[in-house]
Formats: sequence, C-alpha cells, structure tokens
Amino acid sequence: MSASNLEAVRSQPNAGVNKTLLSGVIGASLILFGSFGTGWLASVSPLNRDPFFIMLRTESSGVILCVILLALGCWLLFRSWWRLGQKLRDWGEGSLKIVRRAVWLWSIPMFVALPIMSRDAFAYLGQGRLVVAGQDPYVDGISSLNNWFQLGTDTMWAQDGTPYGPLFLSIEYLVAKLVGGSTDAAILAFRAIAFIGVLLCLHFVPKLAELHGVSGAKATWMTVANPLFLVNFVASAHNDALMAGLSVWAVYLACKRHGFWAIVVLAASIGVKPITLVLLPFIGLLWAGPEAKWPRRILYWVYSGLIFLALMTFVGWLNGYWFGWLDVMLHYTGSGFSIFAPLGLMTVAMTSIFHSFGLESTGVLPTISTIGRLLGVGVAMVLMFRGKYSHLVQRMAIAYSAIVVLSPVIQPWYLLWLLPFFAVTGLRDDWQMLWLHLTTIFFLAYQAADQIFVWQFLQESLVPRVQMISWGTSIACAVYLVFFDRKTKSIVPDLLSSTNWLTKEKKA
Repeated sequence: MSASNLEAVRSQPNAGVNKTLLSGVIGASLILFGSFGTGWLASVSPLNRDPFFIMLRTESSGVILCVILLALGCWLLFRSWWRLGQKLRDWGEGSLKIVRRAVWLWSIPMFVALPIMSRDAFAYLGQGRLVVAGQDPYVDGISSLNNWFQLGTDTMWAQDGTPYGPLFLSIEYLVAKLVGGSTDAAILAFRAIAFIGVLLCLHFVPKLAELHGVSGAKATWMTVANPLFLVNFVASAHNDALMAGLSVWAVYLACKRHGFWAIVVLAASIGVKPITLVLLPFIGLLWAGPEAKWPRRILYWVYSGLIFLALMTFVGWLNGYWFGWLDVMLHYTGSGFSIFAPLGLMTVAMTSIFHSFGLESTGVLPTISTIGRLLGVGVAMVLMFRGKYSHLVQRMAIAYSAIVVLSPVIQPWYLLWLLPFFAVTGLRDDWQMLWLHLTTIFFLAYQAADQIFVWQFLQESLVPRVQMISWGTSIACAVYLVFFDRKTKSIVPDLLSSTNWLTKEKKA
C-alpha cells in the first residue's frame, strides 16, 4: 500500500470499527440474557410466573448459565471498549460520531435488561409511594408502607430516610402515580430517567473537553462508552446518572460564563443527590471569570448561594419537604463500609484493635466517618482558595474526589461521578490511563459477582458457588485480555512504558 493510501485509511475512523461495534452489541446482549436469571424482580412481577424465567431462575443450571453469560458479556463489552480506543487512537474527525454510535448500540440491549448489580430502582418506587401516601421520605422508612417487601425494595431501606434530593422525590412521585404497583413498568421508567443523564454526558462531555483543549471523542470514550458507566447507568438504572449528567451540564455552562443557568442546572443535580453541592463554590469561581480578584469572587459566591437557596426553598415549598434533604446529609453518617474504601479498611483495622483489647467498637465507624467528612471538606476548602483559574475544573474534580474517597463507603458507581471531570481536563496516556483501565477491570469483576439474585430456597448451596464462578470467569477473561489476546495485550505494557518514573528508572 502506498504512503498516500495508508494515510487515507488512517484518516477514516470508520475503517474497521463496525466489527468492534458489533462485538460490543453481542457483549451487551449477553448481559441482557444473563440478567434474566441473575437480575432482580419483585415478588409481585408477573415475569416470575413465566415458564422461561422460571426455568432460568429456579433451576441451579439456569442460574449458573446466566451468571456465566453475565460475566462473559461484561468482558466482551470491555474488550470492545478497549479495541474501539485502539482503532480511534488518533481521535481524528469523525471519531466522536463513532463513540456516540457505540454508546447507543451498546445501551439498547441493556435498556430492557432486568436490574443487575443493584436493586436501588425498587427503592425509588418505594420512596415514590411514600410521597403518594403523604409521608415524609426524609423521616419515614419504606417499611411503613403495606406490601413494601413484595415490591422488591432491599431491607436496608426499611427504616432509613432517603438520601436523595427533593427534585428526585418529585420524579419518584410521578413514576409511582403513573405506574401504580407495576414494578416492571417502574424499572423501565427509572431507566429512561437515568438514560437522560447518559445523554447529557454524551452531549456535554465532549463540549467541556474541547474547552480544555482535550479531544472530545477521547473524553467521551473514557467516560460514557466505558462499560462500567453503561452497566451502572443503563442496566442498573442508578439515579446517579441523572445527577452526573446535570452536573457536567452545569459546569459547562459555568465555563461559558452562563452563571445563572449553571446554578439552576446544578440545583437540579443537587435536587437529585445532594453530594454535588461540593461543586457550587467552584461554579461561582468560574462565573466570576479569570481576571476576578477576591472581592469579585466572594461577590459571585454570594450570588451563587442566594440563587441556589432561592431555588431550593421554592422546590421545598412546592413539595412540602423544605430542607429535609439537608438534615439527612448533615447527620447521616452511614451504617456500613466498603473494604476497598481507605476509611473502610481503617474501620476494619480499628474495630479489630478495639476487640483485641475487649473494648466496645460501636463508635468506631461514626467517628471515622465524621473525621473523613471533615478532612474532605478541608481539602475542598483549600482547593477553593488555591490554584489557577485555568485549573478550576481540575481543582473541583480533586475536591469532589476528596469528599468521595474520604468516606467509609465507596460504591463502584461513585467513581463515575468523578470520571467525567478528570476526562475533560485530560488523562495522560501513562499511569493515569492505566489507573482508569485497572479500576474499570476490578470493579467490573466485582460487580459481576455482586448482588446476584438467587431465590431463597437456592441460596445456601448456590450463592457461594455462583460468586466463585463469576470471579473465576472474570479473572480468566481479564488475564487473557491483558496477557494473551494478541490485539489487546500491548495496552498495559505500552502505558507502563510511557510512565515517567519507569523511564527514569530504566535510564538510571
């Protein structure tokens, strides 16, 4: 092939990607079929009486088959994501269109899957029913409702107030009124709402990236096309998708100096989940502009705070819950921890030490949670006052990360709150990109084996076995992709060789 022809092929990002897109569709379809035997259904769902679902969900062979299909689907989707990144590595003209097509094609099968890896969507329906019943979800648990358990809600929500914002309570109310007691219709409705967040990210991530001189196609590939993003925000139907999409939109508006509308959109994001409140002071700084001195910055903080307060007061007056969300956010310390969260590991260690001395350990988790929260706020405060204007979004991302990481509970989808803001400001093709890949690999394997639905009469003998099968499948697939697949085995070594500290070590 002549040099001119070779250059022509390289300039056409469509060349060779259709096979990759198709393999991703197959992976997403395997996730769909795997969900039929491992996904969550409410006891009242008519699908429980369908012979096809009975075969997959009540027979050990059916459950095991679906566990394997689910895991294989995740890894085929992951490989497709990796291969798409390889084929579009120059990120030339037309790449963004292909990445967007991948997101749509890979999402469609999961849009009709049973909820996997989380059953929070059932809690959304329960909280909507609380609102319909005239109760306060910030005070009352879902167990105060009749038939709450048969509608699929996890028992962890039985007594707890909701951690969601007032806007999402109104959304839950509308869905509950619309679908009545149909949990299957409710899941589709909440998945459609979550997909709005996916579409917002799909639209605004590349725009925000281009403002920072980063390839919009690459940033979108890292975030929205990421299999961890799609599995959690489409198949699992987490409301975090809407929160994340609104927050990216708000930051884009602030970067374009549309400050008032940025605050309005951010208030909507906080109205879904209050954690994005940490972004408010940074949006005020973006609104103030690059030449602003401290008096002007403080003035725009005041503007931002007053607009936000007025909006949340109006919403609170409309639904009658006022600032109940703020009370939950300030006083909720959590009742659990994750072993892969730094403070979760600290909780385990401190609890063991207390027990070894015969001391009461009930105060360990609340104390560590409070300390972590204060440290996170402290880091955010420092980043509000120190740093260049051109690094504001990156400073905001680090502050946001501090709040998340300095918590004893880190769910896999929490990392997806942060990823868009790091992607749009640029991840280098060295240890930073390697960290993204390894984190995605770990949490994809973890989630494929986590929260697998198994009927109670099968649990004792089947749950440990299917978790081991899932982990075994994931480890085998990950090892194959990293070390043996002739198309993908170069990815990790290339990133390692591009890492500065390794290069220096070799030179030494």
